[in-house]
Amino acid sequence: MTDVRVDNNLEQHRYEARVSEELAGFVSYQLASDLVVLTHTEVDPSFEGQGIGGALARAAMDDVRERGVKALVICPFITGWIRRHRDYTDLLYGAPPSKVTD
Repeated sequence: MTDVRVDNNLEQHRYEARVSEELAGFVSYQLASDLVVLTHTEVDPSFEGQGIGGALARAAMDDVRERGVKALVICPFITGWIRRHRDYTDLLYGAPPSKVTD
C-alpha cells in the first residue's frame, strides 16, 4: 500500500487522500445534525489499486465514529467496503447500537 494521508477538507465537504502532497482521491459528504451522508468516492486512475479507496473509507468512518454520529452511505464503493469491514456496520444510519464490550 502507498503511504497515504487523509485529511478532512471542511470547506469542500470531503475527505482527501494525498500521496506526496498530490491529490489521489476523495470522499464527498454532506452534514446533517447527527448524520454524515457519504455520497461519492473518487480515486485518480493513476492511484487505483494502491489502497487509496480503502484508506478514504476507513478515515471517513473513523471520523464518523469519533464525532459520535451515524453515517448514511449512498456511495456504492463505501457500501462495499463496509460489507468487508463489518466492525463499522454499527455506524450506519438505522443500525442497532453495538453490543460489543471489553
